[in-house]
Amino acid sequence: MFRCTTCGTFSRVPAHRPEERATCGRCGGAVDLSGHPQGVTDAGLARALAASPIPVLVNFWAPSCMPCAMAAPALEQVGHAFAGEVLVLKLDTERCPLSAELHGIRGIPTFVLFSGGMERARETGMLPRVQFGEWVTTHLAAVRTYGEGLPAATTL
Repeated sequence: MFRCTTCGTFSRVPAHRPEERATCGRCGGAVDLSGHPQGVTDAGLARALAASPIPVLVNFWAPSCMPCAMAAPALEQVGHAFAGEVLVLKLDTERCPLSAELHGIRGIPTFVLFSGGMERARETGMLPRVQFGEWVTTHLAAVRTYGEGLPAATTL
C-alpha cells in the first residue's frame, strides 16, 4: 500500500511495476513507490492515521533541530526498506504544533509507530542507524503478530 502525495489516498500497487511508476486512482497524481518519507500537515496526519491500512511511522521533527537533521538518513533508509509495508511521514512541529500537542510530543525528534489509528510504540531522541532499524523491525513484528490486540504504546 502506498499513499498519494497529492491527495493522500491509499492505493494498492502490484509488487512489480514496470518502470516503478504508479498513478493515483482518485486524483491521477503520481504515487511514490520509493518509501521516501512524506511531509504532512495536521490535517494530513489525522487523515492518514484514520485511513491507513498499514502501520504509520511518524517523525515529529523541526528544521531548527540538529538531531532531527542527523536522524533523517536513518528514517529515509527505513522508509525505503519497508516501502509498501509501512507509511513513513514527517510532521514539522514548528508548522504543525497542534498534532505535536495532541500526541504529547515533549522532545524532538520523536518517532511514533501507529497501527489501526492507535499509537503502538514511541522513541524520543536519535538512535544510531542500526539500532533505529532494529527498533522499527521489532515493533512492526509485534504489530504483525498481535494486530489490533497489541496494547497501545507498548514498550518491548
